[in-house]
Amino acid sequence: MAITTTLQFKDKEFDQEQRQKIIEVKNIFLQYSRKQQAVLQDIDLHLHSNEFVCVLGPSGCGKSSLLNILAGFQRPTTGEVKIEGKSYSKPTSDVGVVFQHHNLFPWMKIKENVGFGLKMKGYSKEERKKQVDHYLQLVQLETVGDLLPHQLSGGMKQRAAIARTLAADPKAVLMDEPFSALDALTKENMQHHLLSLWSETKKTIFFITHDVEEAMLLGTRILVMKPNPGRIAIDIANPLKRHNPTAIDFNYKEFQELRNYLIATIKTN
Repeated sequence: MAITTTLQFKDKEFDQEQRQKIIEVKNIFLQYSRKQQAVLQDIDLHLHSNEFVCVLGPSGCGKSSLLNILAGFQRPTTGEVKIEGKSYSKPTSDVGVVFQHHNLFPWMKIKENVGFGLKMKGYSKEERKKQVDHYLQLVQLETVGDLLPHQLSGGMKQRAAIARTLAADPKAVLMDEPFSALDALTKENMQHHLLSLWSETKKTIFFITHDVEEAMLLGTRILVMKPNPGRIAIDIANPLKRHNPTAIDFNYKEFQELRNYLIATIKTN
């Protein structure tokens, strides 16, 4: 099926002229056994400073596998991953990860959860407190630092998980459908909250979602992956973020056209 659109999409180099490459992926190929079809093939990708990259695609197209490679949880069969020019294949504090479920330690207070990564990095108690206070304030949880995770709502737990990731000061943050388990209203609030955090911290974000409209709202750049084998089908600048990276230029016709274009791309082989 042909995909037609009057929108003028710019390619992945849009607005990246002088931006630093944070993560660089070269010729990634992933296959679990010789008898199985490749999970990922011919993946080349650059994530630049202060980019918000949203990744769409059907189930089984390799989105989470790619995230696991970027996080250092999974080694590719062939290919290379670099952060600021240095190769890595194991988890590193330079790359933070936020999952669908918050993964907070249930026996630790929220402030202890947020400061956990800093403690592992050897920060003093005074330094940890300063950083924890700062990030709890950023995610608007400064009044619940002494509570345990089970005492928080789902959205608050995810905000605490995001604060824990940001407090460790990674160069890039990977997010694997972090809002998919939330109700619609909480999800919408979290989306706007995340945009504010991204604007404040200037972190590079790689965000996996099945929600086309979520990708349109959040991403300055949108990727669509296809399966069998997993590959990047399109990589475009979000045309709705031409003037303001933290808000879309809401033109109903353009919004619908982009939405239809992305959905059609996902559905085609």
